[in-house]
Amino acid sequence: MQDKEEMTSLTAVEKHLKDQGYSADFMVQQGRLATMDTLEQRTYSPEDTTIVDFFRFEGESNPDDMAILYALETTDGAKGTIASAYGTYANQDVDEFILQVESLGKNLMKGKK
Repeated sequence: MQDKEEMTSLTAVEKHLKDQGYSADFMVQQGRLATMDTLEQRTYSPEDTTIVDFFRFEGESNPDDMAILYALETTDGAKGTIASAYGTYANQDVDEFILQVESLGKNLMKGKK
């Protein structure tokens, strides 16, 4: 039952973010953030991207349930999310892109400290 609660939490956060305008689904391709919209796919460099917030989900009984969800905004106003597992199952492409964004000081969470 715990696993379903964790998944519900991730789903609830994604729905909440979509309600706040974070409607784009992002992925990382060839080192760039890309929209999953096949009709009008747009891509962004780390310089074009800001991390607005992030949410960690930890599965207490199953490591497969560990994930992190990022809320992102781009310089042209696109707002959306990207998720990755963390730990053993992390998505290297997503992690490397996020680290580049953070190294540019474009992580808004740093400014809140």
